[in-house]
Amino acid sequence: MTSSRWTASDLTDQSGKVAIVTGANSGLGKVTATELSRVGARVILACRNVEAGRAAAAEMSGDVEVRALDLADLDSVQAFAEQIDEPIDLLINNAGVMAVPQRPTAQGFELQFGTNHLGHFALVGRLLERLKEAKAPRVVVLSSNAHKAGRINLDDLQSEKKYGRWAAYGQSKLANLMYAYEFARRAKSAESPIVVTAAHPGYAATSLQNKTESWQDQLMQVGNALLAQSAEAGAWPTLYAATTDVPSGTYVGPLGFQQLRGHPGPVRSTKASKDAAVAAKLWDISEELTGVTYSL
Repeated sequence: MTSSRWTASDLTDQSGKVAIVTGANSGLGKVTATELSRVGARVILACRNVEAGRAAAAEMSGDVEVRALDLADLDSVQAFAEQIDEPIDLLINNAGVMAVPQRPTAQGFELQFGTNHLGHFALVGRLLERLKEAKAPRVVVLSSNAHKAGRINLDDLQSEKKYGRWAAYGQSKLANLMYAYEFARRAKSAESPIVVTAAHPGYAATSLQNKTESWQDQLMQVGNALLAQSAEAGAWPTLYAATTDVPSGTYVGPLGFQQLRGHPGPVRSTKASKDAAVAAKLWDISEELTGVTYSL
């Protein structure tokens, strides 16, 4: 039974488990990888910037290694997955980009949708067999409070007709959450052992707020200093979703005001995030765009 005041100090022993954390070289991903390795998991840091990943790994205790993964390139995703030759107990889809200028991924997708959603969709699909080899496999998908403002535009998922950096970010994080819910439904229907949970950090101070390439970077730094909780606290929902006995399909976030900060626990999401019909269409489109199909 978990406490309403849960923190990383409540993590249970994870010895014998293998975990992959995307974007583990900084911010929430680094904290997540650090804590999982501290309690015995062998952690693979999946990083676009391998040098930064190695620097982060050098600060961690336990069994950690760094492997190259660029979620904005589906060829990199495939190459990474092909190198994994052992059962994966825990796959944490943490990496992401936020509110960046419009630009394409290697395959020509809008960068935020392509990285945050499609890259992770392809990664999990390509690692399904490794997940199914584990005793109690779990996938954690990182969303955001920004999903509340998101809208899935099935007619313009790549924002080709109109691009707004925050609108595209909101769509990508809503897509993350809808994907998690749909994955959980499909896994249950297929009687798959894979548990799928989702999490969001609330308002946490990380380097993500330094990378919008706009004047908003400075504004968000002020917000970080005045309002945000630490990256350590921001990682609690991810760790809670990854290690506690919560049902598949659970969404975890801070339990404080407006889910902005506080101790983690199950939280609610928008009506749009639970639209199973749109989620099913998004899933089919994601399979078509990535060329990756799920065999549960």
